[in-house]
Amino acid sequence: MPAILEMQDIEKNFPGVKALRGVTFTIESGEVHALLGENGAGKSTLMKILAGAQGKDAGQIRIDGRDVDISGPLHARQLGIAIIYQELSILPHLSVAENIFLGRLPRMASMPWIVDWKLCCARARELLKQVGLDIDPLIPASRLKVADQQMVEIAKAVSENAKIVIMDEPTTSLTNREVETLFKTVRRLQEHGVSIVYVSHRLAEVKEICDRATVLRDGMKIGTVNVAETTSKDWVKMMVGRDLDQLFPKMPVKRGKEALRVEGVSSQKLKNVSFSAYEGEILGIAGLIGSGRSTLARTIFGAEARVAGSVNIGGKEAAIASPLEAISQGIALVPEDRKLQGLVLPMTVRENITLAKLGGISRVGQLNLRRESKVAAEYVQALQISTPHIDQKTINLSGGNQQKVVLAKWLYSDARILIIDEPTRGIDVGARAEIYGLLQQFVEKGKSVIIISSDLPELIGMSDRIIVMHEGRITAELAPSQFNEELIMTYASGMSH
Repeated sequence: MPAILEMQDIEKNFPGVKALRGVTFTIESGEVHALLGENGAGKSTLMKILAGAQGKDAGQIRIDGRDVDISGPLHARQLGIAIIYQELSILPHLSVAENIFLGRLPRMASMPWIVDWKLCCARARELLKQVGLDIDPLIPASRLKVADQQMVEIAKAVSENAKIVIMDEPTTSLTNREVETLFKTVRRLQEHGVSIVYVSHRLAEVKEICDRATVLRDGMKIGTVNVAETTSKDWVKMMVGRDLDQLFPKMPVKRGKEALRVEGVSSQKLKNVSFSAYEGEILGIAGLIGSGRSTLARTIFGAEARVAGSVNIGGKEAAIASPLEAISQGIALVPEDRKLQGLVLPMTVRENITLAKLGGISRVGQLNLRRESKVAAEYVQALQISTPHIDQKTINLSGGNQQKVVLAKWLYSDARILIIDEPTRGIDVGARAEIYGLLQQFVEKGKSVIIISSDLPELIGMSDRIIVMHEGRITAELAPSQFNEELIMTYASGMSH
């Protein structure tokens, strides 16, 4: 197939950082091409250059064999390049049709200053149909779920006659069924000759949907491979520069006493939930989005109210009505959205690590900054947090290192029960292995870990037991001999096995 895009010897420098070092990237017409690499490898920078959001310092870009110098996002769209960012750019207060034709609303021929809403809706319906979405184009975009908002963005790209569509972590917030719908749309675009750049950390998806994969590491291209002829293990080695012999370092640990018992907990979204977690155990919680997994975690942590039931810690009923009381009982929660709920991003690494246990670094209400720095430095070293110094603002760290800072905070707090929601969402494969190792160390110390995850291989690879939730209820408790994705999804969908 002919190359629709050629990026040759692309260089990009930021103050003190060489983000791209002579990267060459080629896409053929009608192919789905994965762009892989750890956080900081240069993927986002390369795609922002292609989308006109950043300029290159050196190199050439050719589209359909013609040299182009992309001057900005509008120019990129005129050249047939569309980008769908992980953080969607939908305007929630506008209608679906207005979002699709933003800045290009069709006008009445006789009165060009008036929008032709009838034509606008008809065109929007046709575009939505092409991406498999049957909705009223006049409803506000805010009423759509994330998966449908993403389809609206794809419809917008189709409306602009995009020849190259960049998808940045497109499945992060989608259910398995929504991922299947997205893949059908991708294949439909492919049949019409549209090329897709698929940026993802989810290697199983790359194997399913992509034709070729290009791997970046430290701003350099390591290679381009045919997906069908290589394995995820090959890609991981290219990404991290070494073999990850075992992504899931799960070792059997002797199960200790009951650490946590939840009995008959009910709330607006939970219905008579009961389960136990033990010392030295990793308990997995599976379920579809909206099943109540995260609500359960927040209820145990005292961040959401319960109307019935009890929480027992170490065999004794615990009165937990707030996160502060949960922390005092040795419970820690690493929430799904670490940026909004797990960290104070403008604060430094040092300040975030000690935030949950300020009493350990203060005397008579006065912070001991020397002691705080010593504690932070110890955890930065122990968890191998990649930061120039402990006074670096946490907002400047990669996703994997931000997650390590959250874990460091709770390790320092002496938590005995760690509840971690979507532990590796948006985190590259090298950092994933390190975080799994930290969770394993946690249970080896006789503590209890509860993992909530939409990533079924992650749950299966790390859990000693898995409970499955559907519509606020526990529908199954599975032993390792029962672990398989099909069975988990059966219970997660509310169907009895």
